Amino acid sequence: MKKTSAILRVVIIMMLLFSQITIRSFAQNKQIDSLKNLIAKSVDDSTKVNNLNILSKNFFSIDPAMAIQHANSAKELALKINYKSGIALAYKNIGIGCYMQSKNIEAIENWNSSLAIYKELGDKLGHANILSNLGAIYFNQGVDAKAIEYYLQSLKLAEEINDSLRLATVLMNIGTVYLNKKTNYDKSLSYYLQALPICESLKDKDALGTIYVNLGEIYFEKGDNAKSLNYLKKSLIVYEGSENIPYSYINIGKVYTKIGDFENAIKNEKIALEIATKLNGQLDMARALLGLANTYKQTGETKIAINYFLQGIAIAAEIKANIELKEMYKGISEAYHQEKDYSNAYKYQSLLITIKDTLYNIETDKKLGSLDLDFKIYKKQGQINLQEQSIKRQKMIRNTFIIGFAIVIIFAGIFFRQRNRISKEKQRSEELLLNILPEETAEELKNTGTATAKSYDSVTVLFTDFKDFTKLSEILTPEELVAEINECFSAFDAIMQKYGIEKIKTIGDAYMAAGGLPKVNSTHPRDVVRAAIAIREFMNEHKIKKQAEGKLFFRIRIGIHTGPVVSGIVGTKKFAYDIWGDTVNTASRMESSGEPEKVNISGTTYELVKDNFDCFYRGKLAAKNKGEIDMYFVDAEKTS
Repeated sequence: MKKTSAILRVVIIMMLLFSQITIRSFAQNKQIDSLKNLIAKSVDDSTKVNNLNILSKNFFSIDPAMAIQHANSAKELALKINYKSGIALAYKNIGIGCYMQSKNIEAIENWNSSLAIYKELGDKLGHANILSNLGAIYFNQGVDAKAIEYYLQSLKLAEEINDSLRLATVLMNIGTVYLNKKTNYDKSLSYYLQALPICESLKDKDALGTIYVNLGEIYFEKGDNAKSLNYLKKSLIVYEGSENIPYSYINIGKVYTKIGDFENAIKNEKIALEIATKLNGQLDMARALLGLANTYKQTGETKIAINYFLQGIAIAAEIKANIELKEMYKGISEAYHQEKDYSNAYKYQSLLITIKDTLYNIETDKKLGSLDLDFKIYKKQGQINLQEQSIKRQKMIRNTFIIGFAIVIIFAGIFFRQRNRISKEKQRSEELLLNILPEETAEELKNTGTATAKSYDSVTVLFTDFKDFTKLSEILTPEELVAEINECFSAFDAIMQKYGIEKIKTIGDAYMAAGGLPKVNSTHPRDVVRAAIAIREFMNEHKIKKQAEGKLFFRIRIGIHTGPVVSGIVGTKKFAYDIWGDTVNTASRMESSGEPEKVNISGTTYELVKDNFDCFYRGKLAAKNKGEIDMYFVDAEKTS
């Protein structure tokens, strides 16, 4: 059986310890044929019942329906000859067959029938076995309190008969419940540590490997990295040659990543990927790729991380490993954001929200299923006791209603909390999209899947750049350069927002914005000039601050022109909002023809703002590829 997770491995291996699930092999086929021949020649006695039960067990993993059929034959014969041990075992096997088909109600009914007989016979081992199985049903349904109740009853019986295997099984199962809750690692740890010496004495490699891995995970969550590595490395030894070994390497890689030993993290994660690939263990392949991606992301090698994320997403999506997909979508969105690839960051952030919705719905179905399971069990019990225990039944229904109502209230609270979390995630995605596109364009793109180009008769375009940027970039470290640009452009962004101006883009040290779009207005020339003056003032204050610190500083040129433009989205991937037209080119020439700490505007813009600002006429100046243009320096806004 393919491994789903460390937790589920415990439940599957331990719950069905009495009927080890294996792949259908030649030896198994031979045993089945031998049993069929033996049964065909047998008389109706206890030996035939036992053989029918053994035959049933052989079909658990390959044909549960056939397993139930043979167990029913065993039950009918055992009832006929009044062979109670055979009846109890047959009911148990029918329950296992139903469990394998996810028919939980039928499984519980048959296991309860088996339990009643084992109690009557005083068979404490059989009794403990069934209690453990019932606990596993409730664990898988997410009803942890009920699961613990059954496990503790099983543990008590196992202690009474001093059955080491059953003791280890139940201790591990209880530890698994607490590990799965992720809220009480100390309790989980105590149960695993009790099971550990028992499994070591039994030399059960599968059980030992599971304990070591889970202990490693617990100590990882508790922050004890040394103990975590110790137990995970022990699991490598007992898992040698097992299909479970990639999971150990993956967790070892996770610990090394946490402590910053990225070289060892990558080494172990690559070993896990190689083994999982050879075994075609797709879930482990996805987990190994996730580990590699996260490690490379932490080293700052985001391009390599993105490559591993994409490989992992392809596999996880194919096998519907939604928990792993959630982590991959989160990681790749962050990696693309670090690369400033905001369109892909938004894409995977949206997928993250979708997968969270999916996981929430799965969890909802699980909780509703557990409520339905309880309801059906109560209903069945009521039918059985209808005549003999009508008073008890009525009391049970009343209590069930009260419990059910309380659960509904609790569940409603969970539902609304989850919806609030999802709403916040969606809001974050909206904000991320608005970092890329104007609000109107973003809405059009979401609603129709496309955004049409739009013409504007009058828009005021602003360009800035830093004088001697190339020289300064050779002196400053890359970190200092990026920090300096980021500080300036962040201030510019705030100024644009204050004056209602749309930031278009940045190219190196150049900053471009426009007023009068996407919402048309008549105030855009004044708004943009006011914003330019605010930028000039900020840069002057920034200069004084840097001089006081004895550091280098940028000097800015600002150019403005007004005229018609066309706006739209370019491309189909990594799309970007942009504007085009001669107005854009002329605004760029205003900037390059200007002087540091000056706001240089064209004659066209001057005619629109001359009543609002004091300006100095520079004359007709040559602009590259534009001929001579009237240019003005803006001094300050006029006071009324």
